[in-house]
Amino acid sequence: MKRAKITIVGAGNVGGSTAQRVVADGLGDVVLIDIEEGLARGKALDLAEAASLYRSDCRVTGGSDYAATAHSDIVVITSGSPRKPGMSRDDLLKINTGIVRQVTEQVARHSPQAVLIIVSNPLDAMTYVAHRVSRFPPERVVGMAGALDAARFKAFLAEALSVSVNSIETVVLGGHGDTMVPLTRQTTIGGVPVASLLPEDRLEAIVQRVRDGGAEIVNLLKTGSAYFAPSAAVAEMVRAVVLNQRKLLPCAAYCRGEYGVQNLFVGVPALLGSGGVERIVPMELTARERAAFQKSVDAVQDLCRLIDRLL
Repeated sequence: MKRAKITIVGAGNVGGSTAQRVVADGLGDVVLIDIEEGLARGKALDLAEAASLYRSDCRVTGGSDYAATAHSDIVVITSGSPRKPGMSRDDLLKINTGIVRQVTEQVARHSPQAVLIIVSNPLDAMTYVAHRVSRFPPERVVGMAGALDAARFKAFLAEALSVSVNSIETVVLGGHGDTMVPLTRQTTIGGVPVASLLPEDRLEAIVQRVRDGGAEIVNLLKTGSAYFAPSAAVAEMVRAVVLNQRKLLPCAAYCRGEYGVQNLFVGVPALLGSGGVERIVPMELTARERAAFQKSVDAVQDLCRLIDRLL
C-alpha cells in the first residue's frame, strides 16, 4: 500500500516536532521544507536516522526546493514569524500574510490535490490567506486551532481536579486567540458536568488561562513559543486525514452559514477525513455562548478585511 506523502513547510520547533510525530506513528513519508536549507536537511537526516528506532519505514527528506514536495497528499504550513513577548497574534498579521502567501503559491503549484493544514498565526486569518491564494475547495483547507485549545483546557482541568485527561470531553469554538470560546457547559469529566465539580470563579479562571495559554508559554520561554502541544494537535489532524478516520475535532473550518457564519474560517467542530473537512457538526448554543462566539467571529472577520487589502 502506497504511503501518504506529507510535506511540512517550516522546519522550526513546530515543524520538526510534527515531522517526528508523523514518522513515529508511521503516517507517511515526510518532506521538510525551509528557507534555511541546512536546517531542513539536517533535521530530516536526524529524523531519518531515528526512524528505525521508531520501527518506522517512513522516508524523510529535507531542503528548500518545493519541487521535492510534488504530489503531496497533505501539506502542513507552519512557517511564519514567531510571537515574541508582548506581541499579540494580530501583530503578526502583515508579516505572516506575506510569508503564507508565498508558501501557498508554491504548494498549490506542486500539489494541487493536497489537503492544507495551517498552523501559522494568527491562525484563522492565515487559513483564510491560504484558501484565497491556493483557490482550493475550502474543504481542503483547514486550520489547527480548537484541537490545541481543547488540549490545553483538558490539561488545566486535569490538574485542577486531579483526574485523568482521558476522562475529559470538551470543545472550544471561535478564533484561535484571546476571544476563543471554551464551552464549559459541554465539558464533562467522566460524563459529569464540570460545573458541578468546580466553583464558577475557579472554572472561569481556567478558561482565561486557556485563552492566554500561548502567551503564557511565550513569556516563559522568552525566545520562542509553544511547539509540543501544537505539533501533537497537528499530528492528530494528519492522522484523521491519512486514515480517513472521520474524526470529530474542533478546527478552523470554512463556514457557509453554520453557526450563523458566512464565508469565514473559524473554530467549529468538524469531521476530518481523507478529503479534509467532510462536514461541520452543529451544536446548540445558549444566548451567552452565541454572543461570545459572535464576538470571536467578529475579531476574525476584522483581520480578514485587513488581509483583503494586503492581497
